[in-house]
Amino acid sequence: MNDSVALRRALLSVSDKTGLLELASALAARGVELISTGGTAAMLREAGLDVKDVSEITGFPEMMDGRVKTLHPKVHGGLLALRDDPAHLAAMEEHGIGPIDLLVVNLYPFEATVAKGADYDECVENIDIGGPAMIRAAAKNHGFVTTIVDPEDFAALLEEIEANDGATTLPFRRRMAQTAYARTAAYDAAVSNWMARAIGEETPRYKAAAGTLAQPLRYGENPHQKAAFYKDGSKRPGVGSAVQHQGKALSYNNINDTDAAFELVAEFDPTEGPVCAIIKHANPCGVGRGETMVEAYRKAFATDQVSPFGGIIALNQLLDGETAREITKIFTEVVIAPEVTDEAKEIFAAKKNLRLLTTGGLPDPREPGETWRKVAGGYLVQDRDNGVISPDDLKVVTKRAPTAAELADLLFAWKIAKHVKSNAIVYVKDGATVGVGAGQMSRVDSTRIAAQKARDMAEALGLDEEPTKGSVVASDAFFPFPDGLLTAAEAGATAVIQPGGSIRDDEVIRAADEAGLAMVFTGMRHFRH
Repeated sequence: MNDSVALRRALLSVSDKTGLLELASALAARGVELISTGGTAAMLREAGLDVKDVSEITGFPEMMDGRVKTLHPKVHGGLLALRDDPAHLAAMEEHGIGPIDLLVVNLYPFEATVAKGADYDECVENIDIGGPAMIRAAAKNHGFVTTIVDPEDFAALLEEIEANDGATTLPFRRRMAQTAYARTAAYDAAVSNWMARAIGEETPRYKAAAGTLAQPLRYGENPHQKAAFYKDGSKRPGVGSAVQHQGKALSYNNINDTDAAFELVAEFDPTEGPVCAIIKHANPCGVGRGETMVEAYRKAFATDQVSPFGGIIALNQLLDGETAREITKIFTEVVIAPEVTDEAKEIFAAKKNLRLLTTGGLPDPREPGETWRKVAGGYLVQDRDNGVISPDDLKVVTKRAPTAAELADLLFAWKIAKHVKSNAIVYVKDGATVGVGAGQMSRVDSTRIAAQKARDMAEALGLDEEPTKGSVVASDAFFPFPDGLLTAAEAGATAVIQPGGSIRDDEVIRAADEAGLAMVFTGMRHFRH
């Protein structure tokens, strides 16, 4: 392999023409011969640049609606030939194949075509064939060929050839080759995953995922772990698509917790009122609904006034100045909302370490999607938990049905429990959490911890009555025994929402009746490990 390779001949064929003229002009100014196809060639000619059509090189016209134009030995031979191999040079001489030193290709916009909701046939027509073939050929031969697949790398290429008198170095070509293979892998992943969905293949034999680097991170969950954030190209509003208005770069834990917070508040329709969620370590420590956003925040904060320090706050509506002033009374890592007023921005500007994000909308909790988790030897892939229930889905299983007020709190608690790590117990009263028990090995322990945290907060605030008295309780999975249910009743809860489905449901229902509780079954579980 040569370390330095002068660029004498370049093939340019791009769908995204951003920055193309500047690059091609710079190459032409250095005497690089330009070869191109179709619309790319036309654009270069209109700009006054000399360019040869690929058809002039191959001796074949573009055919079959452009499906066949670069799949030819005079293209691939020019990309793949080893310039230090006499046999390869002899073959090039015998067949009139000229070397291609630079390939600039980006692919048909398949992902964008799928994203706009195109039908099956249009998506298939936007599957690029010649582009990936050339990219893979050029990248394989990176000892001699420079491969550029992203307009973001045009500037780097120009800097490289400026620094090396019109040549590229081997380290640069290696970096570009790696980017090239990553791009074709991501493209193939997009095609294969789309096709699996389109034909209803739920568990395809091969499964691929891909992302585009959004930002390197200082570290992962801990300082000794390297990390980065990659975007998957989806349009789902959230931390990946948000605009950051102030504050330093988000950390790994910030991104993880902010995603958890915003997905939680998205469960609550903003047309039904403001909701605020405060998250710490991916678990809600308080969620509140109010007539105003500041009231919703105060109710969320009242659940636990210790844990929110250094936490994440998510809102389902506009962040206004009054709410911003209240939030700034404690240290907060991130605030995320669909929108923000100028007044709120000005208030937050005084808090330089606070990150403020806006998304322009809320994600749909019903939207399909997937989650991936790495395990030793493979991946666990599952559908996103997009299950939701309505009052009509509930089954009253006790002698007493919940009151209208209890029912409203039960549905509120159920949406929150979906976003609490299992085993999850959530006490709610008057549209606000009063106790959250998360991540315990025993459901009884979660029930006790949530109630104890509520008692501790009442004591800290000087309240005479325990917050859980008159509350309702949501459990993310069924109560296997009556003990957890009775613990909630002892804490003062009056109604319970749970999936049901235990072999001891009858025993648990009897215990609820004896305790005077109203209980409803949802028929849906929300484990979150």
